Amino acid sequence: MSAPVTMSLAKALNAGLRRAMENDPKVLVMGEDVGTLGGVFRITDGLQKDFGEDRVIDTPLAESGIVGTAVGLAMRGYRPVVEIQFDGFVYPAYDQIVCQVAKMHFRSGGRTPMPMVIRIPFGGGIGAVEHHSESPEAQFVHTPGLKVVACSNPADAYAMLQQAIASDDPVIFLEPKRLYHSAKGEVDVDAAPAPLWQSRVVRAGTDATLVAYGPTVSTCLDAAAVAAEEGRSLEVIDLRTLSPLDLVPVEESVRRTGRLVVVHEAHVTLGVGAEVAARITEACFHSLEAPVLRVGGYDTPYPPARIEEHFLPDLDRVLDAVDRTFDY
Repeated sequence: MSAPVTMSLAKALNAGLRRAMENDPKVLVMGEDVGTLGGVFRITDGLQKDFGEDRVIDTPLAESGIVGTAVGLAMRGYRPVVEIQFDGFVYPAYDQIVCQVAKMHFRSGGRTPMPMVIRIPFGGGIGAVEHHSESPEAQFVHTPGLKVVACSNPADAYAMLQQAIASDDPVIFLEPKRLYHSAKGEVDVDAAPAPLWQSRVVRAGTDATLVAYGPTVSTCLDAAAVAAEEGRSLEVIDLRTLSPLDLVPVEESVRRTGRLVVVHEAHVTLGVGAEVAARITEACFHSLEAPVLRVGGYDTPYPPARIEEHFLPDLDRVLDAVDRTFDY
């Protein structure tokens, strides 16, 4: 048994892909510049050299064609892992994803599984422009037939990517791009992974509950650390999977704390936070001491890079929402 290794989130994803490809020769990696270059964020670095051009395939700049080809491969028993270079580039493939990928298993009465993973770097914080910094997850969560997951740390990235690849259902795998090289943590490659479809309490607390996923988990953990210095105990929950949503830990937490703030980078209107707020209000109405509040991006197109810090939820906006829950 090997000792845990400290990795960045990017290295953990690379290691997870490598392990999945070693374990199953039917796993293929496809995308723009994933081979020779190793991906724009270097997530697939070295894989083509070790597994060959037949399994790590540099594709044309045509997202619809990439996903459409992956559909055919999945129908023939392969497990394609598709990389979309940036979140905003997924829209040319949107028709393929919602009309074919999401529906094939159901349409065939279960006879044709669709074991494919679509990796999407998502969110802002890297000084880029629109189409490079967006958070389109709600559009996929709203599509029945798709599983949607979002990692927030290296250990989860390593395990969750392998679990997604092993799934017979199509998985939209969201990767917080601003954490690729800044988030570091220990990865135990021999540890039994947590179930893919479960959320997790990542910091215990008693006074209010913060729920987040992907890049805003670290934001909420920072907010909880600052709040603790002021004598307020905040519980932080990482959703990990957005479809299906596991809200059991959230319900248990809210019944104790009576207060909930949901945080994500996506626009607040009709975002994942809206679904969390609705379902927690239904399940925990008599336990709530204040309305469920949401903190997210503003309802505008993604702004120029110079002012993105005013658009993205930060520690101050999270703590302000927590303060407002105590005003009731």
